[in-house]
Amino acid sequence: MKLTRRSVIAGAAALPFTPHVAQAQTQAQTWPSGPIRFIVPFPPGGSTDALARLVQTGLQQRLGANIIIENKPGASGAAGTAVFAKSAPDGNTWLFVFDTHSVNPYLMNLQYDTEKDLDPVMLVATAPYLLAVNTKHDFKTLADVLAAAKAKPDGLSYASVGSGSIGHLFMVLLQKKAGVKLTHVPYRGGGPAMNDALGGHVDFIIGSVALVTPQLGSGKLRPIVQTGEKRVTALPDVPTVTESLAGLTGYTWWGVFAPAGTPKPIVERFNKELAETIREERVTKTLTESQLMTLVMSNPEDLRKFSTDQGKLWGPVVKENEIKGEM
Repeated sequence: MKLTRRSVIAGAAALPFTPHVAQAQTQAQTWPSGPIRFIVPFPPGGSTDALARLVQTGLQQRLGANIIIENKPGASGAAGTAVFAKSAPDGNTWLFVFDTHSVNPYLMNLQYDTEKDLDPVMLVATAPYLLAVNTKHDFKTLADVLAAAKAKPDGLSYASVGSGSIGHLFMVLLQKKAGVKLTHVPYRGGGPAMNDALGGHVDFIIGSVALVTPQLGSGKLRPIVQTGEKRVTALPDVPTVTESLAGLTGYTWWGVFAPAGTPKPIVERFNKELAETIREERVTKTLTESQLMTLVMSNPEDLRKFSTDQGKLWGPVVKENEIKGEM
């Protein structure tokens, strides 16, 4: 059969109307067909949980469906993600993740495949980490902290939101570069870590600016340094680590995934409605002013690339330091 330009164009034009694509388009038009679940693989009180709850009301109104938030903490987010990965790809279940998502494959044997079992939806935002000290200590600068740590190796403790979180891995690099040793106390999320930091059960906390900044007014925490390349505008007096130790930066991030195989039209619509919800003045103000996030609101493929790149960046730190995940 001789192929002509007209026949090729005609054939290509016919491709979108295959039964499979038509079925996906129909599903998107009738979706959602019932309640929607947001799986948050961390406890209440942390930044990932706060993000899910912040967009819950707006998305309920835009989608015309009830949204139920289920917290399933454990194993730096891997426990809840394993449950999520078994969900039907019908658009009724969505996963909100934290930066541990990209590192977990290097930390432990997972019950799911991050590439094959999950479809990316949106990179919502990024933010630097903040190291803060309980005010029972007089430390005011990173130099104060490092001097005390050198004088008493392993004598000071710091809380993280989980073993293998970017905050934890950043602290590993900081200690190696400064030649000090601190005791790491991993928690199953930001809420429990913050509670113990405020209570003085640990000396420091390394948490996202979204988690730590709202607690600085309590009088129980004092900021020491933040991990971005530049100082945070809302915290102009808090220096970056790079001002003392060149080359050390690290950022947390928040993203949303769907079960693998979720129809593309549904993913695209959810991405659009989530972005519109985040653009609401109330939501934007909370995320950017109260939690100091830098909004990204990416398309699905940009999240895929970003997540993969984060794994390649921090995975070697896990391997070189023989870091294990908390199951």
